[in-house]
Amino acid sequence: MSGVHEFSAVTMQGKEIPLSEFKGKVLLVVNTASKCGFTPQFKGLEEMYEKYKDSGLEILGFPCNQFGKQDPGSNEQISEFCELNYGVSFPMFQKVEVNGDDAHPLFKHLKEQAPGLLGTQAIKWNFTKFLIDQNGKVVQRFAPKDTPKQIESEVRKLLA
Repeated sequence: MSGVHEFSAVTMQGKEIPLSEFKGKVLLVVNTASKCGFTPQFKGLEEMYEKYKDSGLEILGFPCNQFGKQDPGSNEQISEFCELNYGVSFPMFQKVEVNGDDAHPLFKHLKEQAPGLLGTQAIKWNFTKFLIDQNGKVVQRFAPKDTPKQIESEVRKLLA
């Protein structure tokens, strides 16, 4: 079975990086949006990143404009917003689609490996989170309403 390390993504700075660079790290992959009711979760995500990055956690943010057009800005505008408003220092990638024919291959894989409620694969809204172990295996999917604080114990278990 293939893991997330077989995919690559383009950073906000336009550099394509293989996710194999994150081998040995626990990953939390999040589809984000700048103008969403859940946008304040950036603060909690950044706090979690600061707390656990030295223990092996990487948070990967992927802006998405598919839900209520809540991230209409350019990649530059999104990057600036995240930095200025929430001090985001974890890796942010260029805007992607997470559902449909044009969904980023990483998100197609994540949805197959960790379906949502009742086995549905579609991502329902912004700030859906996928927890991935050090070997690139998808361990768990969290709903948008699940705050970073609420999922911290699951992240800690993998870091132990």
